[in-house]
Amino acid sequence: MHKITVLLSGAFAAGAALAQAADAAPERQKSLGVVTVSGGQPSSLPTQIPTTVEGVTRAQIATTVNATDAEDALKYLPSLLVRKRYIGDYNHAILSTRASGTGNSARSAVYADGILLSNFLGNGIANGTNYAPRWGLVTPEEIERVDVMYGPFSAAYPGNSAGAVVDYVTRMPKKLEAHIRLGYAAQPNSLYGTDRTFTSWQTSASLGSRSGDWSWWLALQRGRSEGQPQTFATALQSAGQAGGSGVPVTGAVPGRNLTGQPWWLLGSATQYTTVQDQAKLKLAYDITPQLRASYTLGWWQNQSEGRSQSWLRDAAGNPVYSGPVQIDGRSYQLGATAFPSTDDAQTHWMHGFSLKSRTQGTWDWELVASLYDYARDRQRAPTTALPQAANGGAGTLQTQDGTGWNQFAAKGTWRPQGVGGEHTVDFGLGRDAYELNIAKTAVSSDWRSGEGGALVSQVGGRTSTWYGWAQDAWAFAPQWKAVLGARFERWQAEDGLSAMASSRLAYAARSQSDVSPKAALAYQLTPQTVLKASLGRAVRYPTVGELYGATSGGALDFVNDPNLKPEKSWTSELTAERDLGTGLARATLFHETTRDALISQLIPNSTVSRVQNVDKVRTVGVELAANASDVALRGLDLSGSLTFANSKTVANAANPASVGKWQPRVPRWRATALATWRADDRWSATLAARYSGRQYSNLDNSDTNPFTYFGASRYLTLDLRLRWQIDRQWSAAFGIDNLNNQQFWAFHPYPQRTYHAQLQFDL
Repeated sequence: MHKITVLLSGAFAAGAALAQAADAAPERQKSLGVVTVSGGQPSSLPTQIPTTVEGVTRAQIATTVNATDAEDALKYLPSLLVRKRYIGDYNHAILSTRASGTGNSARSAVYADGILLSNFLGNGIANGTNYAPRWGLVTPEEIERVDVMYGPFSAAYPGNSAGAVVDYVTRMPKKLEAHIRLGYAAQPNSLYGTDRTFTSWQTSASLGSRSGDWSWWLALQRGRSEGQPQTFATALQSAGQAGGSGVPVTGAVPGRNLTGQPWWLLGSATQYTTVQDQAKLKLAYDITPQLRASYTLGWWQNQSEGRSQSWLRDAAGNPVYSGPVQIDGRSYQLGATAFPSTDDAQTHWMHGFSLKSRTQGTWDWELVASLYDYARDRQRAPTTALPQAANGGAGTLQTQDGTGWNQFAAKGTWRPQGVGGEHTVDFGLGRDAYELNIAKTAVSSDWRSGEGGALVSQVGGRTSTWYGWAQDAWAFAPQWKAVLGARFERWQAEDGLSAMASSRLAYAARSQSDVSPKAALAYQLTPQTVLKASLGRAVRYPTVGELYGATSGGALDFVNDPNLKPEKSWTSELTAERDLGTGLARATLFHETTRDALISQLIPNSTVSRVQNVDKVRTVGVELAANASDVALRGLDLSGSLTFANSKTVANAANPASVGKWQPRVPRWRATALATWRADDRWSATLAARYSGRQYSNLDNSDTNPFTYFGASRYLTLDLRLRWQIDRQWSAAFGIDNLNNQQFWAFHPYPQRTYHAQLQFDL
């Protein structure tokens, strides 16, 4: 608690850049606690709903955040955490919210200019693939701002919005502009038998302009990153046989696993070296002053090598990778893939089109369509042991070509009394569709380049949802506003299959319909204080991966369940918000009850994991946030947040031992604190802190040792950023993330102290 007190001693009396822009920018107007943007790029979030919305602007990101990836923009927002393990982490960077952990990616919705980036093909990490949002389709320098709505309080969004809705608003130029950015990072890492420095660099350039009714933007980025090792080869000490045969080896590191059992750590694995390229073209044409057509084309390419290092050495000093070995007088058997390798190659495309009116009169409307396509997505791995595997040999090829999702939506706004009238009615209908196809085949020649042959496994299927929604923002009295809405959804799953080399299962189609009501109320208690209450139901349908995905052969097997029920949540919050003059202070009570929660859990007394419906999970908590500018002296901005969440399993017939235990990956305490000092127009310095309390990985909270591989630990990290505006066009920044070099875990190890340097040119 002492750490928490130190972190937050100024949190409620302080403020940071976040609210400074909200208060100072002339395009923002506050009414009944709702921030409405009337200039610049419009957010896709429904700004009329009086519920908790936080945000960060482009200028604030540049000043306060060592941002190398788009998800870094969320780093200091209340109650949010992205499980980013290294720069360019494309397969595990999952967003955690108030009542959802970092293994529950399908409970938050991430958009860029209204185009879905969240990957609802699956949930978390399973099926030999990943379902993190496609952060790589947005670069930090193209962000105009990021808005976050906490909770499922808008009828415009699916049940995946139970945790939060994140909208990245990117830049569209009003005149000719160009930007070039160079970035470098270095992470000295010492853990177990690893002791080396991992480096990363990024280069990006963007160019845009507006001419008459046309505007355009072109952004390019290339980066190469080295991540620290993510997994480790292990052996329980109790599994060794006394006096058995094997090669005597040294180099094994003793430790304890997440349940406290002694084990040996034999070497590192999945040390990724990643090269990523990204390109984005955005076009906009004003057909009339009130009607705009927009098109976005995004391209993302990834080449990644995951490599292992054995710490075991024989008497001659040679590394040992497989076969029988003797450690401390006991014999252990190492499998051929105890030290694995992987080669990933992905090329993904994103398309988005919108036609939107902006009359601000009685009627406005919008048509939106988007497509995300896994044009080429392949992972190769050897089945032979190192060192032979480094030169080729047999292996497997896993492909996801053709996987992806598409969306179409028609939206309308009706203002019967015009802008500022008593009623503003929003409504819409549309369809979301997802298709998953994962095929693994055997490669008999060279796993690095050979063609796949015999089928090893295949999973896939399709889901789709037709929906219609409406909500009315009703200012029924001078100090009152109410929002009432509902969402109807018709969900269908079909073409599900799960095949192995000698068997094939096809699953019957399923469908279901649900209605999700929404309500919000705001009361302007005083000119400076507003009270807000929100209530919403969310229905989160099972993903294709949860229904039909099945894997085997790793440390854990995953079993699919085609009969999973959708999880159904009721979420509510009560907020008091006060304008401090130089900032804002907010207190929010939140409550969520989820029935049939979709959570991956181990089947008792087995090594088999499956997504099952947990009967009931309840979360009750409080979130405090405050910010202010020019505190004590001119140019000093402070902010902070503190979240307490009591999130526990209330009922679970499939695993009674989990009842009364904490929900996985949802800590009891979370906190952030920022202090930014703008010494003058050219220099700024930011010191930030992030804290998370104890977490658990297992539903039954049996993981009693969190500071280890597989564990989920508490942490307190400090971040530093110095920025120098050299002249009107050039700027430079130096930063350190994890300044105090905290070693912490969320199954994988997080980065240790990391040094950042950036140089940017803006025309």
